[in-house]
Amino acid sequence: MAIPLPGRQVRGSTTGKPIMALLDLLGRTWSLGIIWHLHTGPATFRELQQRCEKISPTLLNTRLKELKTLQLIESQASGYQLSHQGVDLFAIISPLGSWSSQWAQALKEESKL
Repeated sequence: MAIPLPGRQVRGSTTGKPIMALLDLLGRTWSLGIIWHLHTGPATFRELQQRCEKISPTLLNTRLKELKTLQLIESQASGYQLSHQGVDLFAIISPLGSWSSQWAQALKEESKL
């Protein structure tokens, strides 16, 4: 599967609008999870594999290459970390963490009734 670049055809869009390229990327297995787990700080390949619940090395390597190509992460001596673009993206998706906790609690309370 090709890396979803704005301006190119992506899953769900023949026009390759930037939002569709982003949604294609974030919909790929572990793309969002890698971004989520790197917000806590740099990680080596093995550390990131542990943070991502033992993601397969092949899949992790593929996603890291995609995220680097798309300038959302970068590799430094300390390991992989979010780039400036990645930090900006995390700021946008971070509220989903709080919302999901509230949602889970509401579902739990509803199931008690």
